[in-house]
Amino acid sequence: MRRTAPEGHGPVRYGPSALPDDGLPVLPELSAALAGAAGRSRQRPIGGGTALLDAACGYWLRRGLHTRPDRVAAAPGAPSLLLALTAALGGDVLVPRPCAAWWAPYARLLGRPAFPVATPAECGGVPDPYALLETVRRVRAEGGDPRLLVLSVADDPTATVAPPEALHETVEAAAGEGLHLVSDETWRDTVHAPHETVLLSPAEMLPERVTVVTDLAGAFLPTGWPAAIARFPAGDTGDALHARVLDILTALDARIAEPVAAAAAYALDEPDAVTARLTTSIRLHARVAHAAHATLVAAGALVRPPRAGRHLYADLEPLRSGLAAHGVGDAQELEDFLTVRLGRPAPGGHRFGDDLGALRVRLSTAEFLGRTDEECAECLLSPAPLELPYVQGALLSLKSVFDDLRDDAQRWESPR
Repeated sequence: MRRTAPEGHGPVRYGPSALPDDGLPVLPELSAALAGAAGRSRQRPIGGGTALLDAACGYWLRRGLHTRPDRVAAAPGAPSLLLALTAALGGDVLVPRPCAAWWAPYARLLGRPAFPVATPAECGGVPDPYALLETVRRVRAEGGDPRLLVLSVADDPTATVAPPEALHETVEAAAGEGLHLVSDETWRDTVHAPHETVLLSPAEMLPERVTVVTDLAGAFLPTGWPAAIARFPAGDTGDALHARVLDILTALDARIAEPVAAAAAYALDEPDAVTARLTTSIRLHARVAHAAHATLVAAGALVRPPRAGRHLYADLEPLRSGLAAHGVGDAQELEDFLTVRLGRPAPGGHRFGDDLGALRVRLSTAEFLGRTDEECAECLLSPAPLELPYVQGALLSLKSVFDDLRDDAQRWESPR
């Protein structure tokens, strides 16, 4: 039953931030890089200066994607890049359901519909190929013009990593329909078990039709230092798209602040200090994510095992009767209820394009790491972070809330 009007809470303005924070103190070497450029007053060109573009090329080369500086653009955050790409490509947009909270609003801002496509059972972020073909057929039959598919191999909100075979089928289906792909690879460097997880970029499969977008707040920079990079395909189509995106970024004056650009270039060069911090933070968030996952599953929630990022996505449909006893019947009411009960943000699935009536929620692992910079720093350095009292207390609070919901659901189940 749908009782909440989503407009009442503001689906964009009151929704979650574009990227969940990592909850950790800023790396001192990053702060030094930023501070060292604070005195520079000259403006860098729209799309990024030489140092940043060269660093981006090196970053992608180390991941098997040869890139030239004239095929890269940088902007103050991935949202501005996606806005420019959507405007440049024209037509209608296709997104997986669920998807990152910031994808669909940029299509709507431009007056373009964003059509959701169901994802396969094993992962989020990548549409099911048959559902994709059916959606494209239906949109065209209704007079639409689908041109752009946005997807993510390492996904927000589901924290899954799409298997190469699933990705390949979707990429083939998209290519057959003439779609351009934007691959949001913000979370690719946060895979929890990189030696056990095969992550491929769509740009490796369909290089002439894929633009890769990476927001550096996923792995390298604090969320308050907005910087993102885009890698355009080779060939005339990629050249034209790159030029058009730069035109749009120029019209928006979407320029990375010089100190942030310096910090971004430093991070993308991946010196030892950056890679060591990244490895440590991934390990910390993975431990917390898997502990939270075990708690949710034990309470009866449906949650795919988290494989990347610093979040997880839970379906609480099995607990619907228990939630109904608390007046919760849709995702907005679930968001309000859990935010109060847990004492931390718990955005509902409707923020990520899921149906309002579905009882789904994204939880951020950063919320379990302590309330102060000192506590978060201690988490980062601890060999046993789950045993720290404030982390343990936050996980016990999660367990208490969900165990109560499980008990309520069992109490309200119809007798068989």
